[in-house]
Amino acid sequence: MTAGRVERDEAAPPAPARPVVRVGAPTERRNPLSVDLDLMSTRDVLTVINEADRRVPAAVAAVLDEIAETVDLAVAALRGGRRVHYFGAGTSGRLGVLDAAELAPTFNSPRHWFCAHLAGGPEAMWRAVEDAEDDQRGGAAEAAECVRAGDLVVGLAASGRTPYVLGALAASRAQQAGTVLLCANPEADAASSVDVFIGVDTGPEVVTGSTRMKAGTAQKLVLNTFSTAVMVRLGRVYSNLMIDMVATNAKLRGRMISILMEATGCAEEVCRRALHEADGDLKTALVSLVSGAEVPAARAALARSADQVRDALHLLAS
Repeated sequence: MTAGRVERDEAAPPAPARPVVRVGAPTERRNPLSVDLDLMSTRDVLTVINEADRRVPAAVAAVLDEIAETVDLAVAALRGGRRVHYFGAGTSGRLGVLDAAELAPTFNSPRHWFCAHLAGGPEAMWRAVEDAEDDQRGGAAEAAECVRAGDLVVGLAASGRTPYVLGALAASRAQQAGTVLLCANPEADAASSVDVFIGVDTGPEVVTGSTRMKAGTAQKLVLNTFSTAVMVRLGRVYSNLMIDMVATNAKLRGRMISILMEATGCAEEVCRRALHEADGDLKTALVSLVSGAEVPAARAALARSADQVRDALHLLAS
């Protein structure tokens, strides 16, 4: 080999061409309202994005029946001792991780209730993992390993065709789990292969194909709506008050006092004392103050009513 020259191995085969897929989902179409976006003033760019975002709540409102059906399936699964799984890739998968992570501190839900699976694993939260979303076998294998009969599996895919997600849904059906597909493509072919299809019609993105925008916002809204409603149905909200929260800092400890005051109409000092006597358990303190029962009786009533505040109050009243 001469200096400054790289010898080539003529016998070495060329690298195989990587698969290419052209997606026809609405999110991949060009938005006529944002043509020449790069020529607009900063204020005009923001206006175009904001105007597009206004479409999202209406699109979510159009699928509330399907979300309600999904809530009922999740409640039945969790009451039966099963779990809810999110399977997603990219932005969709990250939003699933976020939703699942927020439920334990907000509602004190058992950590095993909601399980988030992200194509490419934890590393994919921070950077794109090459070809992870195209791994249909990987999604199927992951679902086969952890999904059980009676679970509910929610697939998250903006296009409605992500192989990792579809593989997980197919394997979950084989495990006799309930299946849901949430996407931004009302015409997705996979609609007929799941128990509930939630196709949110958010249309073309302001930046063509950037599903972290309207499609991602819609998925965030749907997941917030879905998981919050599940927690309400499972008795982890009293009236509109967060009564199963985990007080992990000074602000949240203060919020517990405020919640007790709102729920009972009692003075702050009375609520502080009740919470202390209940060893910091907000539900027990609440039942005690509302019913007038001593803390041990309130705790026993909650135990007899599967930790449901209104049922416990009914027991004590009768």
